[in-house]
Amino acid sequence: MSAGDSPAQRASDAFAAELGRWRIERGMSKKHLAIAMGFDPSYVSHVEARRHRPTEDFARRAEAVLHADGAIWQRFCEYDQVRAGARPRARAMRQDPRVHEQWLPPGVGLIVERETAELAYLGGEYLCRVRRALYNAGREPVTRYLIRIAVDRFPQQPDVSNRHYRDHPLNWDELRLRASADGEEMEWRPKTDRDAIKEVWLLFENADGRFPLYPGQRAQIEYAYRVGVDKWGQWFQRAVRLPTRQLDVRLSFPIALRPVVWGVETSLSAEAVPLRTPIEQEVVGERVYFSWSTDAPLLHARYRLEWRYRVPVRSEAEGPAIAGPPRRGPRASDRMRVVGIVQRGAEILRTPARPFDLPRQEPVARGVVARLFAVLDRVGVLHSFSKGMGLAAPQLNLGWAAAVVRPSDPEAQPIILLNPRVIEDSLDFDEQYEGCLSFFDVRGMVERPLWVEVESALPNGKPMINRYERGLARLVLHEIDHLDGRLYVDRMPAGAPLVPVEKYQETGQPWRY
Repeated sequence: MSAGDSPAQRASDAFAAELGRWRIERGMSKKHLAIAMGFDPSYVSHVEARRHRPTEDFARRAEAVLHADGAIWQRFCEYDQVRAGARPRARAMRQDPRVHEQWLPPGVGLIVERETAELAYLGGEYLCRVRRALYNAGREPVTRYLIRIAVDRFPQQPDVSNRHYRDHPLNWDELRLRASADGEEMEWRPKTDRDAIKEVWLLFENADGRFPLYPGQRAQIEYAYRVGVDKWGQWFQRAVRLPTRQLDVRLSFPIALRPVVWGVETSLSAEAVPLRTPIEQEVVGERVYFSWSTDAPLLHARYRLEWRYRVPVRSEAEGPAIAGPPRRGPRASDRMRVVGIVQRGAEILRTPARPFDLPRQEPVARGVVARLFAVLDRVGVLHSFSKGMGLAAPQLNLGWAAAVVRPSDPEAQPIILLNPRVIEDSLDFDEQYEGCLSFFDVRGMVERPLWVEVESALPNGKPMINRYERGLARLVLHEIDHLDGRLYVDRMPAGAPLVPVEKYQETGQPWRY
């Protein structure tokens, strides 16, 4: 038997084929995969071409980066057992393999699978919202996560900036910091408290209990804070302190300010250079969005977007000094269509959504939820939702049983609905006007129960039952209707009129009970 026909060679070939299949499935080039894994750009090519045999470290990294549901790791185990002359292991795996420590910073077991960082200028202050999809690739539970908030109003004049923050230090109250993990509110604890820099531990716990991120588990954390224009400089920087698979950055400004945006990147070994890919620009109604992303952010690199306004901001409270009549924007439904929301008439809005197979499809579910949050953020900039807001996956042309609801109370945590179903509802009803992002030009009077109990699933598949009342019940039921292929007009009496949004008298007001 030749070496090329040996069991070890066949097992190595099977590993290379599995690696290539998952790489193509995830839409990654060999070079990008190698960089994401921390290898030389040519290394993956050598493994797939059978010029290099797989190693345990390589297999662990590939499994973690490609989210291969244990398939790549299993192929390596089979190869390793054949090479050692032992019986191959069973294919079933209980959890994702851990990544070798040498790939991670000392003492850290976290990988950021995706970071989405958004900054919006809104009426004299900047709102920063960051979402990170985390994977615990270490050996110990993670109970806290460190974030850093740094401001510099005059980055080119350090002496002026230092004096400014001595006289006007950044304080905790003005930040209004909020954080959550998979919808669970996170408590936080200050670590560093300086005039222009705050470091904060986000804790995987709250008054109701603790929820550590255990090895092999994933979670999405989200945090948001606000800083006045008098303290925030015209730049937004993302520092890559943990291994990160993808980084998305998005800026939002009033179009009346006529902003100009550019970007640079730096690393420990290189001077600042322009971003290697262009910043995309999109105008939606009265706002302009600038987006940039990379699927291979380098560890310890810093990616910085900077801007200037061609129309000056008069004051933090008054906003831009603009003369003349206001611009007339597009119809409400057109604005929703631009941000990616499917409009009435699309077949998917009449098709029941398919449930997730949890926990097997947990990464898919988390990805869908992340997209829902991203679009809700964009919608929230376009319109004020005093009654709360929600979005279902079919409205993004995704046929999955997932929806997100943001209550009217800005302090309340968002509601994530995976595979939801109504198990009981009230015998008492009321009628209120509802709107839908999929036909936002009108409002309709809809009868709903005053309370409802809903069973849904956590991303790990664990079921939970929650009771929602009044306005929150209405929001939740509206989204569950979407997942059943129904619209609120289906619940209106035959011939009942829809009210054009221009004549609707309750915009900006909560529902009355």
